[in-house]
Amino acid sequence: MPEAKPETPAVGPKRFEPRIVAFFCNWCTYLAADLAGTSRMKYAPNMRVIRTMCSGRVDPQFVLDAFAHGADGVLIGGCHPGDCHYQEGNYKALRRVHLLKRLLREMGIEEERFRLEWISAAEADRLKTAVNDMVEKVRALGPLRLETTAEFFPEEVKVA
Repeated sequence: MPEAKPETPAVGPKRFEPRIVAFFCNWCTYLAADLAGTSRMKYAPNMRVIRTMCSGRVDPQFVLDAFAHGADGVLIGGCHPGDCHYQEGNYKALRRVHLLKRLLREMGIEEERFRLEWISAAEADRLKTAVNDMVEKVRALGPLRLETTAEFFPEEVKVA
């Protein structure tokens, strides 16, 4: 008698997987991500990490470029206020985030797509929670579809 083949599940619509760019402080949040990895913590793989020396070094243009180049969300991670290795870098980041949130809102980008988290080197569990929470919120929002004008992205490139 031939063996019965297991039924293959019906293939449904593919679930949206957000692309999130993360700017992590070298001294705290990046080390928390390293600790999460060495501790074999499971969290969403949707994050692409860019290591910066300080959250205060994240230029607002970096955030705008990330969105312009296809990111569905941006996360900035830094030292807790008062614990910055560069004295006041995280306060600088906080001021920039407030301005950026207002700008992004005016551009039509939902506030949940941009986030600042204070995560120390020993808080791998907090990093895991923040990443998973952000991925779920952005997944619920769906892909970011920025409207562009022809002057920025012409359909044809004319060569003289």
